Amino acid sequence: MLQTSNGPPIDAVEKLHEAILARNNREFIAILEDKIVALRDRITINGNTALHMAVGVSNNKCFLRKMLNLARKDNQQALDMRNSEGSTLLHVAAIVGNTNAAKMLVERNQNLLYEKDNEGQTPLDRAVSNMQAHTSIYLLDHYSVTSDLENGEMFDGTEIVVNIISSKDYVLAYKMRRYIKDLDIVLMAIAQNFPPEVPDLADVLRNTLQAYKNAKLLVHFTCDLIRTSTTMYTTYTNVIFEATRQDAVEAVKEIVSRLPNAIWTINEDGHDIIQLAVINRSRKVYRLLYRMSKLKIMNTTIQFPFKKNLLHLAARLAPENKIKHAYGPALQMQLELQWFKEVERFVSPLNVNQKNSFGETPQMVFTNEHKKLRTEGEKWLKETACSYTIIAALITTIMFAAAITVPGGNKQDSGIPMFTNVNNFTLFAILDGISFVTSATSLIMFLSILTDRFYEQDFLFILPLKLAIAIIARFNIGGNTTNVNISLLKILIVDAFNAHFDTIKIASSRFSWHCARQLFVDSDADPSSRFINKGSGVVRIGRLKGRRPVDVQGKLGFGYAL
Repeated sequence: MLQTSNGPPIDAVEKLHEAILARNNREFIAILEDKIVALRDRITINGNTALHMAVGVSNNKCFLRKMLNLARKDNQQALDMRNSEGSTLLHVAAIVGNTNAAKMLVERNQNLLYEKDNEGQTPLDRAVSNMQAHTSIYLLDHYSVTSDLENGEMFDGTEIVVNIISSKDYVLAYKMRRYIKDLDIVLMAIAQNFPPEVPDLADVLRNTLQAYKNAKLLVHFTCDLIRTSTTMYTTYTNVIFEATRQDAVEAVKEIVSRLPNAIWTINEDGHDIIQLAVINRSRKVYRLLYRMSKLKIMNTTIQFPFKKNLLHLAARLAPENKIKHAYGPALQMQLELQWFKEVERFVSPLNVNQKNSFGETPQMVFTNEHKKLRTEGEKWLKETACSYTIIAALITTIMFAAAITVPGGNKQDSGIPMFTNVNNFTLFAILDGISFVTSATSLIMFLSILTDRFYEQDFLFILPLKLAIAIIARFNIGGNTTNVNISLLKILIVDAFNAHFDTIKIASSRFSWHCARQLFVDSDADPSSRFINKGSGVVRIGRLKGRRPVDVQGKLGFGYAL
């Protein structure tokens, strides 16, 4: 919004805005040189000056240089102006990623690097928070050089790198690795924010792939620096638990390869890494650790509190952030059962029925922990099946009616359908049969869900399978129904027209097609109106002036009214 009071003329400000938005640098500078609008004038409601606007919009070096020269003629007072948010020109350049402007401003006044806005943020902080990689690197380079000269020690950019990792910009974080001073904090940030492994659709997730690669490189680099540290054991053991919670398998793999004893450490809750992986449903970390030879004897060497084993931990309800990944309570229940069965395959057969200090087997713990989720899953499945059952029943009724109704009728002498020799009729019959079968299948599956007993183990395979078959059959109905309708139209229009009206040529584009036992034909038809005899049907063709119902001989008549 423009500044309309206690400032320059509104029309001049409007022209200035139009010039800067249109990238018309000459017009912009001309207005300023005429001094209708001064560089120190606040021309927006948030207190931006013309220089703020120029830095925020244009990265043209020539234009920016001219703007800064104008400010120098003005004793550089305009360079120190702040808007209502306390942002200097360098703050604005950092926010929008205008590296050219940042270079020019730093060359003229390096003190701008340390200026803070109303929220206490430096230009470097703003560049990092707005994901401006090139501008961040430039500012950090100059920031660190100046700081090193003043303090006589290496600039500590740990906090900045941690913020970059938290924003998941691993490319920028890896480029800034030389500014890391506190390795513990950085490695913990990596463990908390490690990107997932990229699936097969790499072309779609190209950015994620690059982030994943840079995150791995950053882990390797940080671990190399920690190797000679006296706090290596403490650092690794703290980080590996967080990496396990987040299922950051690459971070865990790197730490275990450098400090094998880390897998034996216990956290404040009395859990080791494998137990923590089971509790947090960290599948990739669990499988990695179990493949290691030492871990295969952990079940017999590690003492579990309350006489529990791994299967007791797997039977517990998953954390809230893990259980919400699946769509619907029923599928969440399926994931819980799948995880329980997976852990069951790896534990000793003696552990399957082992009781804890409360006299509960793993299966009993699972049932008690998931009682509410099973009830919610049952309710969700019934509501879903009930909604779909109504639609499936309607479609099944329509498909059944279409299956027993032959388009065009049958021949009176033999009872054979009229269009038996038409290709589209055969296609219609096949598709109609498929649609009827799929609609009936969908209906039966939904009804079977409604009448199911909903035992706990049914959520593992039977109920999800029924739901999948019912939904797939339901969507298959739609495609087949469309094809049936197309085939039926071809039969009734194209083939009927070719079979019965080869001798009729339509001279006008204004016509309508009537197919019924009674046709509305012209009561005042021209004497030259023609009658066409086709089998037992007689159709009168004429102009429609006054219409009245006229019986047509035969069972079916086709007429064109021109």
